[in-house]
Amino acid sequence: MDLSVALYIVPTPIGNLGDISSRALEVLNQVALIACEDTRHSGKLLSHFGIETRKTALHDHNERDRAQWIIQKLGNGEAVALISDAGTPLISDPGYHLVKQVREAGFNVIPLPGPCAAITALSASGLPSDRFSFEGFLPSKEKARLDKLTALKDDPRTLIFYESPHRIVHSLESIMAALGEEREIVMAREVTKTFETFLSGPVAEVLQTVKDDPNQQRGEIVLMCHGHRSDEEAEFSPTVINTLKLLCEELPLKKAAAVAGQIYDIKKNALYKHGLSIGL
Repeated sequence: MDLSVALYIVPTPIGNLGDISSRALEVLNQVALIACEDTRHSGKLLSHFGIETRKTALHDHNERDRAQWIIQKLGNGEAVALISDAGTPLISDPGYHLVKQVREAGFNVIPLPGPCAAITALSASGLPSDRFSFEGFLPSKEKARLDKLTALKDDPRTLIFYESPHRIVHSLESIMAALGEEREIVMAREVTKTFETFLSGPVAEVLQTVKDDPNQQRGEIVLMCHGHRSDEEAEFSPTVINTLKLLCEELPLKKAAAVAGQIYDIKKNALYKHGLSIGL
């Protein structure tokens, strides 16, 4: 593969090294320079795959200044790759200022698809994935965290957060306080790694499990919250939804919603809309 002069955005594994793509390896081998969030951390990954390309550090503290130096490299005809410690660069990682400046300087930015903890966790969560909002890390201060969550309380989209192990209990407590103890959540921990776990249920139950099991307070964490439900949607118990799903095996959704509505005395239009939202 012959590389054109460009900045390449290269995702790296979030745990399982087998998740790196052949294209990513080709790019990392062929560029003149790899900009790393942490050269020591990335050095282990690159060494594992026998990649000896020159590295330079690009992180939150030097990104703005380093960007101009990288642009000079591009101007000299050298292709450059950007990687973060894990996953897709710029997703709660450095790179925004670099990409912006490179594009403004007239050079191409070429993204490669690959691992992303938020999307990987969402795909296995069982929460609605047709509409979601990635919110990054919650604030570390309690008041700011509660303010942020309160502002999102009525958002109908699935909410996705990253969280660190030493703050997970505090963040779950804040979610319960701001969104209510019955809000359905999924906590994905160590995704793609040996001790990958998914905890799901009302936030009060998940919080108790995390408090009771110190192992759940370790590793990389993705928190996902079901979006706000209208009053009518909130009435849909698992029994109602299971009935609707069974009816849909034999009937069109519109007819199935009408039958289930009669059985449980629920408005058929609300059931029909809910059925559409969960892909029935």
